[in-house]
Amino acid sequence: MEAKKKLVSIIIHIILLACSVTMLIPFLWMILTAFKSVSEATSVNPFIILPTVWRRDAFDNVIKNMNFLLLYKNTLLMIAGRVLAAVLTATMAGYAFGRLHFKGRDLMFSLVLFQMMVPGQIFIIPQYLMVSKLGILNSTMALVFPGLVTAFGTFLLRQAYMGLPKDLEEAARLDGCNIGQTFLYIMAPLTKSSMVALGIFTTVFAYKDLMWPMIVNSENDKATLASALAKMQGQYGSKFPELMAAALIACIPMIIIYLFFQKQFIEGIATSGGKL
Repeated sequence: MEAKKKLVSIIIHIILLACSVTMLIPFLWMILTAFKSVSEATSVNPFIILPTVWRRDAFDNVIKNMNFLLLYKNTLLMIAGRVLAAVLTATMAGYAFGRLHFKGRDLMFSLVLFQMMVPGQIFIIPQYLMVSKLGILNSTMALVFPGLVTAFGTFLLRQAYMGLPKDLEEAARLDGCNIGQTFLYIMAPLTKSSMVALGIFTTVFAYKDLMWPMIVNSENDKATLASALAKMQGQYGSKFPELMAAALIACIPMIIIYLFFQKQFIEGIATSGGKL
């Protein structure tokens, strides 16, 4: 029996290791291509894996032609705005739907769920018209606008609040707390792990958002990393080293964030029961 368990464990580890290597191959290919010449990057010879000469030309070209500091700034401002707005609105809405009883609650929550069931592209035209009417096109606020409220975050926080015992609220009311004080001082602090999970998901989704930034921002000084990389395809064409160098530079902020908040990433995803 012990030998059978050990064999199963070895097989599982081999499968997981193979999956990990498979997921790392595209990232390693991006790094190696960034240091190759154009002829090596476009060669049909499958055995040319490592560059013959490790070149920095691609990095020099993209750094010279692209203002990465400005792109980092625009992207981080968009992420910060969306995370703050999503956590704030989802926390309050989740508490209202999960713990309060009011007329029309179930109908309103059904509308929230409906937003999760349909493709997000359906809302692009109405959101664009709203941004245009507000006069905030080509601005940071236009990038943040779709993330002011989040149906997924509302659902996630609602489930978190519903998992808390009712005794906490009853004890708080016996001590003289009203609804606002109960929410702010008792219930909200107990859902920090779910807030972290929501912040993680919002960060990842905002970082890789491509369609919305390209629609609302036509000026280069308000572009994000994703939209700037998309525009590079027309500028550099088949110059894959430049494209991969720019993509590698664009990954730096997310890699740094993950290295510093690795524990929170893992705990938040495990708590939410989801995956990226």
